[in-house]
Amino acid sequence: MSFGFKNLEVWKVSKSFAKDVYELTSSFPSDEKFGLVAQLRRAAISVMSNIAEGGGRKHKKEFDHFLYLARGSLNETVAQMEISFEFGYVNRDQLYLIERKAESINRMLWKLSKSLEKTEDR
Repeated sequence: MSFGFKNLEVWKVSKSFAKDVYELTSSFPSDEKFGLVAQLRRAAISVMSNIAEGGGRKHKKEFDHFLYLARGSLNETVAQMEISFEFGYVNRDQLYLIERKAESINRMLWKLSKSLEKTEDR
């Protein structure tokens, strides 16, 4: 069995993004373990998970729907990183790096979505 999603660059970058979020949140206060840490990790993992799930769907419209969900999870992660910065859990450089990687993933998701639309039209 082949898992084609593993060949997608956006999935690879999203996996790296999730790892970055896990590493950053490992230094958060222990009282955030079931709060912000859990939410951040769940949202970051959801980006790569939605790409994978969509990649396994039969129809391109279904795949596109999961790319849309992945972008939502990406936005959720960025919003939660912003409040993490406000609380002093991450510094400005860490926030900047996460946001730049998120922007890159967002562009890749958008381009993949657009390419699916083009192949649907044929």
